[in-house]
Amino acid sequence: MTRRWTVSAALTALLLLSAGTLRAQDVKPEVRSFPSLASELTKGVIFDPTTYAPAALLYGSMRLDWKSSQPFFDHGFVEANERYTVSGRGHDVPVSFAQGKRQILSDALLNLPMSFANNATSRVAERFLLERYPDHPKLVRALGWIERSAFAGYMSNRLAAKHFRQWQQNEDLARQLGYK
Repeated sequence: MTRRWTVSAALTALLLLSAGTLRAQDVKPEVRSFPSLASELTKGVIFDPTTYAPAALLYGSMRLDWKSSQPFFDHGFVEANERYTVSGRGHDVPVSFAQGKRQILSDALLNLPMSFANNATSRVAERFLLERYPDHPKLVRALGWIERSAFAGYMSNRLAAKHFRQWQQNEDLARQLGYK
């Protein structure tokens, strides 16, 4: 995880420190107006679907995992994850289905700040680049979308993949044992 942050920081620093375009001195600079950073940032982050994708996919995958575990609990199996047991220790009696759903929602929402921070940072860098390279707005915005989409995809996969795998394993085992 620290390597990814180091690489992100290095790339951001490289973009911020790169040389700007040179313009002839006798050409009157074009004045471009930008909305305030705070309003643009807030609107951009809140309405960007990549902000919510990792948390939404984590929530969905955890719900499938939790729901597919219920037949096993009904037949006396125990829960391995200590966050979903009555005692708080692994391999113990699971919490109720409703309590598990609340815990899953809480766990998914705890991942939202990570996406908010990434999208806000991406948009600040995008704004800086738009001011620095005003002749290439489509390129700058496309790079911003690519970065935010790549981050959302990476984090969604990293967070949700194990729960999707567990869901499939639970479904297969439940069919083999005749629970379904």
